[in-house]
Amino acid sequence: MKKSKFWQKIWKNRTLWMMLIPGIVLVVIFSYIPMAGMVLAFKDHSYRLGILKSPWIGFENFKFFFVSGDAFRVTRNTFLYNLVFIIINTVLELMIAIIISELAGRFFKKISQALMFLPYFISWVVVGSIAYNLFNYENGLLNNILEGIGMNAVNVYSESKYWPFIIIAFNAWKSVGYGMVVYLASITSADPELKEAAEIDGANIFQRIRYITLPSIMSTVVIMTLLSIGRIFRGDFGLFYQLAGNNSAVFNVTDVIDTYVFRSLTSSPKLGMSAAVGVYQSVLCFITIMLANAAVKKIEPDYTLF
Repeated sequence: MKKSKFWQKIWKNRTLWMMLIPGIVLVVIFSYIPMAGMVLAFKDHSYRLGILKSPWIGFENFKFFFVSGDAFRVTRNTFLYNLVFIIINTVLELMIAIIISELAGRFFKKISQALMFLPYFISWVVVGSIAYNLFNYENGLLNNILEGIGMNAVNVYSESKYWPFIIIAFNAWKSVGYGMVVYLASITSADPELKEAAEIDGANIFQRIRYITLPSIMSTVVIMTLLSIGRIFRGDFGLFYQLAGNNSAVFNVTDVIDTYVFRSLTSSPKLGMSAAVGVYQSVLCFITIMLANAAVKKIEPDYTLF
């Protein structure tokens, strides 16, 4: 009986399931099938023998990563950058979404949303070119301004102390617009009668934001944060590589797990070592999202992902 009811529901909603098929196919092809490549992390890969016939070597590829001394550095950079991204971007996204939602002019709202969302569609290659034209030592805009006011030029690409601020600023500029749209949609879907009742009772704009707007979107904030935490050990390759490039002078603050894997693939024929770093990264992401979801479940079960 239960099976027949299940198939009856499937048939009843067959149109919705057919619409879901393309998404399922994409996830299987690009997310699940590539997982079979994890075996490379435990093999001494040979192009002549192929993946299946290459000999097993256990955890030797992982040993290389940790013995090299790079494991702590790239893991620390990846984690700290993403932690700062989550905090700063979430605060900015919420602030901008609330400000736009409180604006009176409909036309001005649309223009503001479009301008904030526009950087999200700009390629990191273009952003890297913008950064280079700003910070280039010889004829960059920054040094032209500094020299014009009588100050010494700054060689940004050889001094690592500037790069955390540059990376955080460009990431916020490019990403905040996307998150703002998500929170703005959540705000506009809230019950407008609550705001109207609060206005009648004499609540000012800050009280309405604190007691109505923020509680109404808190579930969205938690879910978005959990999704970000699930990628906290996965750096944005385009962001770090296109901004800093293959510049060894600033590797100590710009090198993350993703850029390290890329350089390993381009500088060494040992695919197993690069695969081992990728497996290490995936395991860290899995553990982090499970712990974060469990913590949220204890505090507020309705806000969890699963």
